[in-house]
Amino acid sequence: MRAGLLLGLGLLTYLSTAPASAHFLLNLNVRILHVEHLGDGLRVYLRTPMPYLVADRIGLVGADGLPEPAPYTTNRMQEGKPVHFIDPNALRNDPEGLGRLAAEGFQFRTDGEPLDAITERVRAYAIGSQPPFATLDEARAAFADQTVYTADADADPAYVGDVVVDIILRYQPGAPVYSYSVSSSLDPGLPGQEDTANLILDYSPGATRVFRARGLLAEPVAVSRSAWSAVVTFVQEGMRHILGGWDHVLFVLCLTLGATRLKDLVWRATGFTIGHSVTLMVGFFGYVPSGPWFIPAVETGIALSIIYAAAIAVKPRRDHKRGEIEMLFITMAIGLLHGFGFSFVLHELLQVDSPDIWQSLLAFNVGVELGQLLIILAAWPLFRLIERSNARGWQLSRWGIAAACAVVAVFWTVQRASSAIAAI
Repeated sequence: MRAGLLLGLGLLTYLSTAPASAHFLLNLNVRILHVEHLGDGLRVYLRTPMPYLVADRIGLVGADGLPEPAPYTTNRMQEGKPVHFIDPNALRNDPEGLGRLAAEGFQFRTDGEPLDAITERVRAYAIGSQPPFATLDEARAAFADQTVYTADADADPAYVGDVVVDIILRYQPGAPVYSYSVSSSLDPGLPGQEDTANLILDYSPGATRVFRARGLLAEPVAVSRSAWSAVVTFVQEGMRHILGGWDHVLFVLCLTLGATRLKDLVWRATGFTIGHSVTLMVGFFGYVPSGPWFIPAVETGIALSIIYAAAIAVKPRRDHKRGEIEMLFITMAIGLLHGFGFSFVLHELLQVDSPDIWQSLLAFNVGVELGQLLIILAAWPLFRLIERSNARGWQLSRWGIAAACAVVAVFWTVQRASSAIAAI
């Protein structure tokens, strides 16, 4: 009994302070690397938000209260705080210098030996004006324009946080490179940098592999010709998304809480799987409303689904068989809603025209299911242990856990509904 009550209180305490949205955290935290194999080495087309290159290079604060600007930036006080802008003149005068910061920050190794980088070209864009960069052909085309940085002469410089930088890095060991590792020593000290999405697309002869890694790449990512190693990175991302998305965790927890037999729980999970698999694909390919209200509306619906699942978890059923059939269709319908949430975050990590798109989608979906299974495997034995130890205590624990989940979901519902209404 105590274990269940403590779990419920812990959920309530921790999750009431958790972010209201489990999605859309990577809008400006995506780094893309297209790796082209050449006869004498590699050519890498890199797209990265500018803060990753300069945010940790700010100097000491002067008498005016402003720090010495980082390279290729200027700053000024706004509302009592220093605000950082791109310096277009510095960028145009020495674009290769910005490229060298990337060359120093990204390390490519083959057979354990580091490869030296040469900066070939640099382009910078204000967010929203950057060309497509999802495929190797698009990455090449992004450098067709010789203009380093385009901006209206009368417009204010863009915020550094609203600038992306495209860089071509050339690695010439003098022989073909068949396998290598990628890592990064860049540590800009940015909020949320641990959620950085790194997408590595390797165009080795005969096949294209897509690798996915989260964080700052302090740990090297090994890139080889193995299709399996590429698939694993997307499986891992799917698992991370559901295990790190508390709204999904709470929903699966409530499904587990309300099931009385493992067989019933499997059917509930299956219904959820069918539903979210459909809308993950639909949402990813963009067959959804484009209005700004849609994302917060989906997030609101996900929060409401947790409240519903919590209520079902404690509701007694007279006709068990009929009740489980209804739950199969209910979880399937709710899965449709959650699938949109998965698709939104996946769309930030993988473009529709990326190579091996179906392989990546399937691997991500498998990861989501494995994450869901891990939640079930952790919660089911615990719930059954409490139930067998003390039937009365189990009833109190079940109500306590369901109530904690519902209270947190109510808080999220209010927050998300407010955002949806404001966007209409």
